[in-house]
Amino acid sequence: MLDAEDVMRMRTFKRLALHLAIGVCATLLGCKHAPPKELTPLEPYVPAAGAVGFDIFPLESSDGTQNWLATCTDDGGNAKFRIALDQATTSTVNGVSTSSGQGKFLPEFGSDSLKMLQNLQAALQAKHMPKTIERVEVLPFEYVILGENQTRSPDDTFRGTPEGNWTATKISLRRGEVFLNINPTAHKAEFSIKDPAYGDAVLAQLAKVL
Repeated sequence: MLDAEDVMRMRTFKRLALHLAIGVCATLLGCKHAPPKELTPLEPYVPAAGAVGFDIFPLESSDGTQNWLATCTDDGGNAKFRIALDQATTSTVNGVSTSSGQGKFLPEFGSDSLKMLQNLQAALQAKHMPKTIERVEVLPFEYVILGENQTRSPDDTFRGTPEGNWTATKISLRRGEVFLNINPTAHKAEFSIKDPAYGDAVLAQLAKVL
């Protein structure tokens, strides 16, 4: 026969077991109610008339810059160059925030860029292929971020819905501007026409490092 002390012990044990069970259930239910984060699907790259696409591969950086090796293989040609983007800074004017920064293109040894330059001439609507090309070790530019987490349409326009992996930027070179759109997730990027009036100037500048 159980005495009063044994009965109290049993009641205390049952209460502790009940509280423990409630805590475990709450934890399990909480885990079940946490939905897994949906991954943004990769977008297949679709060529567009006003753009030249190429592959990018990330390179290590120790100073906070984003660096990629860019390659464009087309009809036997193999253009190679590097892209480096400094961290963007944000400024606000009249309530409008803009993120911008500095960047540079750098040449790669053994690049065969003739076919890429011909494609760029058509895409940028440049009237002339540069006759003399002065190679440089660094081609600096300024960039402005036009949109992040963008989806690219087949007509080479960008939108934020649905969310995508593209970052659309406008870069300013000497006497010309061109769009540089980057999708690190898909390892793709492209030069896209900003204005036909800039075609010759942009082509002449890019030819220095491609």
